[in-house]
Amino acid sequence: MTVTGPFNPSGRPAQGLPRMPTPPSGWPIGSYATYEEAQRAVEHLADNDFAVEDVTIVGVDLMLVERVIGRLSWGKVLGTGAVSGAWFGLFVGILLGLFSGGGPGVHYQPILVGLISGMFFGVVFAAISYASTRGRRDFSSASQLVAGRYDVLCQPRNAERGRDLLAKLAMRPSGSTS
Repeated sequence: MTVTGPFNPSGRPAQGLPRMPTPPSGWPIGSYATYEEAQRAVEHLADNDFAVEDVTIVGVDLMLVERVIGRLSWGKVLGTGAVSGAWFGLFVGILLGLFSGGGPGVHYQPILVGLISGMFFGVVFAAISYASTRGRRDFSSASQLVAGRYDVLCQPRNAERGRDLLAKLAMRPSGSTS
């Protein structure tokens, strides 16, 4: 398992974490309807000098939510294919232009050829992909994995203190920050 964040940009496994996917352990000290609430609870624990290394946020009752963005048409599909192909072709063309022989400087002919051929192949591949669906999926969408609730677990050695701190957080009026 790799952990990345502002203090671990290397992506190397963090100390003490299992290398293989394992079920979480610990006692429940809080349960929240949204991830933002669970994150706020852990932030509250951290602000109160709690050993947050013992804490885990667990998403329970996972759902895959697919939000429909819009309807697809041949025009949108071919236009999107042309644009994405143009970007890739432009990238390849610039690389070829920079490293092609014939003196110092950038050569524009490879850039133009890369751009045009990228657009052509982008349109062709988009058309083949869309035609293969035979009208069964005439919409675009974005998928997201969400949970029905988020439980905050803590290792038994600090669970009681964590539960007490989160109970104090729950008694605060909403919107209070200190």
